[in-house]
Amino acid sequence: MGNIRTSFVKRIAKELIETHPGKFTSDFDKNKKLVEEFSTVSTKHLRNKIAGYITRIISQQK
Repeated sequence: MGNIRTSFVKRIAKELIETHPGKFTSDFDKNKKLVEEFSTVSTKHLRNKIAGYITRIISQQK
C-alpha cells in the first residue's frame, strides 16, 4: 500500500516544480526549506507532505 495524497498537495507540488525548474532535488530536507521559501503553506505537516511528494517526483524522473 502506498501513501494517498490529496489533489491540493499534488497541484501545489507540480506548480512549484514548474515555476522553479532545477531548484528541487531528491533531498527531502533541502526541498522542505525550498517549499517553505517559495510557497505560503501554513502548517509544517502540509509543508512536509508537499516536500515529500516533490522528492518522490524528482527521484522518479532520474
